[in-house]
Amino acid sequence: MTMTIVALPGPVLDKVRSERRDVSGHPGEFSEAEGGELLRCCLRNAEAGDSIMLFGYEPVLPASPYREIGPLFAHAQPCATARDTSRYPDDWRGRPQVLRAYDSRGRIHPASRVHDGSDPEGVIAEILANPEVVQIHSRNVAYGCYMFTIKRA
Repeated sequence: MTMTIVALPGPVLDKVRSERRDVSGHPGEFSEAEGGELLRCCLRNAEAGDSIMLFGYEPVLPASPYREIGPLFAHAQPCATARDTSRYPDDWRGRPQVLRAYDSRGRIHPASRVHDGSDPEGVIAEILANPEVVQIHSRNVAYGCYMFTIKRA
C-alpha cells in the first residue's frame, strides 16, 4: 500500500506568518530555535538558530467532536517543504508516535495505535489496509501534538 505524507498546508502557514495569529486568533510565538524542535512545515528537526514560530493548529477533519487544536512549531519564514511525500520523515524515524486513524465522519477509528518508531511504514500500511480508515494523524507520544497527516496515495 502506498501512502502520502501531508505536511501543513501552505495557505495555513502563510496566514500565520503574515497575520502573526493562529486559528484561534491567539498571537503566534516567534523565536530562535534551540535545535531539535519538530518543524511541521518541512517535517524535520529544527537546527539551532532557525527562526521558528509556535502556534495553535487545527488539523483538517470533518466537523465532529474529535476536531482539536494543538500547538506546533514551523519555520517563521517560508522553507523547503517535505520533498518525498511517500516516505516517513527521516528525522523522525525511531521516534515512537501515536498513529490516530480517522473514518469518513472524522471520528477516531479503533485501528489507531502507538508504534515504537522502528517500522512506521509497516504499521501505517496495516492501518490503511482497513477500508474504513480515511486518514491517519501522526502525533507526539509525550505531548499529543499533531505531527502530520497520512493518506492513501
